[in-house]
Amino acid sequence: MSQPIVKRINIFLSADQHTITECFNMNDPAPIYKRQLSHDFEGYILRSITAAKRYSVFGYKINCRSYADKQYTEPLVLAIRRHFSEKKAMKEFEFEKFKKRTYTLLFISLAVVMVCQGTIPLFLHAERGLHSGLSNTVDVFSWVILWRPIDKLIFSWNPYLKEIAILNKLATAEVILLDEAH
Repeated sequence: MSQPIVKRINIFLSADQHTITECFNMNDPAPIYKRQLSHDFEGYILRSITAAKRYSVFGYKINCRSYADKQYTEPLVLAIRRHFSEKKAMKEFEFEKFKKRTYTLLFISLAVVMVCQGTIPLFLHAERGLHSGLSNTVDVFSWVILWRPIDKLIFSWNPYLKEIAILNKLATAEVILLDEAH
């Protein structure tokens, strides 16, 4: 039985003086809005979206207990957006590198196949019994050498695209402030 599609995923955060320090890398001397996120905090966000599907929408719901805590929301949101934007840019670079390597491998494989298919029949004569066996061997070799790059080009793109889409959603998610202080 398949699981239901989750259309909206809310990531609940608290913004106050005590919890804000847990969100950032303690060794980062940068201003609070430019600090790196801590591994635990990033892990919490990523665990919150494990049920995400392709069309899921993400949102951050930030709880502020007092009026003074609202000052921490903007730096927190800016740091989260910057962090996931940078991760998205790194993943896009990795994806471009993957495509370049795979296309290069495909073209090299095609060149080897063309050389084998074009030159080996020239050296063999049809009258000899070796021609048919060697021709079949070259055909099998051609399929084997082309299999990996074609397989990667067809089936290995989706994980990159999914991760890029998720990182983009995390970087651009809607922010809703939950105000407990009235």
